Amino acid sequence: MPLRESAAAFSLAESTYALHMSLVEDHRRLRRARDHAATRESILAAARHVANRDGARELSLRGVAAEAGYAPAALYGYFRNKDELLLALAAEDLAGLARSMREAAQASGGAKLSAAASVAMDRLETAEAIAAASSALPKVAGTSDSERLFNGRMIAVLTALSEALGDGVSRDAQADVVLIAATLTGLALLKRSGRLDALGFGNAELLARLERKFSGGF
Repeated sequence: MPLRESAAAFSLAESTYALHMSLVEDHRRLRRARDHAATRESILAAARHVANRDGARELSLRGVAAEAGYAPAALYGYFRNKDELLLALAAEDLAGLARSMREAAQASGGAKLSAAASVAMDRLETAEAIAAASSALPKVAGTSDSERLFNGRMIAVLTALSEALGDGVSRDAQADVVLIAATLTGLALLKRSGRLDALGFGNAELLARLERKFSGGF
């Protein structure tokens, strides 16, 4: 074989081998990512079971590891501490809440804000992970994946409220959404503790007033 042809054949073989190794490495990375995601989901499922059984505030990495069948040290590759795990659970609840709020608003026909707010109050009253997340959030914003995920899901809930309010994206409209969210969180806390009933108010009356004030104007 002439030298030029031999060099070309060698170069082609070398390129083919490099492409093969690149594809193999891509496959390995994809498999590792899938395995990591599957393990993370199994840890979260175990954490959800422990939280439902013992209460979200009693969550511990050791208890979740025992439930999931892992050594406690294995969880540190996914969550650095209990707070990150709790925030991940709360983020899941917030994602479900945002979807349910949108569905309720779309099915309401007219009073979209009341429909979305009613779902929010019901969920916030019973969602222990969301209630406990306030103690898990750092006083100064951090950079953990769990905190970023929680913030993103919280924004999704605020966006669902904004869509139900239908008042654009102005600064005033955004402020209204934050005020509504804070009001619903406080009402859910009062409801959760039984104080709302003791004050003689029900959900329907308060949510109707919220609809009138923010959707109909003062």
